[in-house]
Amino acid sequence: MPAPATLTVDLNALAANFRTLEAAGGAPVHPVVKADSYGLGAAACAARLMVEGARTFFVARTSEGERLRAALGPEPAIYVLDGCLTGRAARLRAARLKPVLNTAAQSAEWRTAGGGPCGLQIDTGMNRLGFRVGEAPEPFEGLDLVLSHLACADDPAEPMNARQRDAFAAAAARYPGTVRSFANSGGAFLGRDYAFDALRPGISLYGGGPEGRPDPRIRPVATLAAEVVQVREVPSGESVGYSRGFVTSGPTRIATCATGYADGVLRAYSPNGLVCVAGQPRPIVGRVSMDVCAVDITGLEVAVGDTVELFGPNRMLDDAADAAGTIAYELLTSVSARVPRVYVS
Repeated sequence: MPAPATLTVDLNALAANFRTLEAAGGAPVHPVVKADSYGLGAAACAARLMVEGARTFFVARTSEGERLRAALGPEPAIYVLDGCLTGRAARLRAARLKPVLNTAAQSAEWRTAGGGPCGLQIDTGMNRLGFRVGEAPEPFEGLDLVLSHLACADDPAEPMNARQRDAFAAAAARYPGTVRSFANSGGAFLGRDYAFDALRPGISLYGGGPEGRPDPRIRPVATLAAEVVQVREVPSGESVGYSRGFVTSGPTRIATCATGYADGVLRAYSPNGLVCVAGQPRPIVGRVSMDVCAVDITGLEVAVGDTVELFGPNRMLDDAADAAGTIAYELLTSVSARVPRVYVS
């Protein structure tokens, strides 16, 4: 029996986005598959991206890297953006993972444990992770990648982008022979001078626009859909859901749909969320509950067992995120484990 709510992942669209990003940046794509490929399933997504030619992946946590290694086998390079945290060196080495070193303490931890292939992050202005430019270490054995991260790539007009690019170019010149990786999803579209040797996109692989809004170059990959479990006629003046969050202004037809905030449908959708049902955009009304939400289907032919699309090809991911006052990253990673992932290709 199908689940009441499902997240369908279009692996062909994922592959198309991979090729689009590669063409736009003019450099190889090294996919970011952290957070379980932004909630879509890292094992399945990375396996398909390997078919497309990817051989280097990025995760955030050591545990993510261990699971990915078990799924993909020995061939691909897997970098861990957390670096070599205290006590992690043995696990990293056992799984043939490459830490992206962010501090002198991490560098010492890794090299004391025997070292090996690794990356180095240079902080060019984001002030999140990495060595400050003036504190970056001298080249050392095993270093094969140097990277930085753009803070404002979703805004092509932001002057900080060029400042970071130039700072990274200068810092990376200290490490000849290493792969230089700088551009994220937005950076892939900023120009070839942002690409360096390898692109490192995440959200646009999975269907999010590089500027935080729908982009015709990027295909939707994930579709969150839910089953209609009840349809009712609500008279004028009655409320729907908790706290009288919605009161009908006339006779209203309501579909109760089997998905709520326990599935990742953010409570912040109230009162601006929309779904696509019967080919039409329709509002989520009242408060999103833990397991269900209500949709106004007045005037539509909708029955129990039909589905509504929370986001997907008919309700673009970035638009859905904007309605909830958030970003596509949070929307995807909020889809909970109880929603089965269904892969199509």
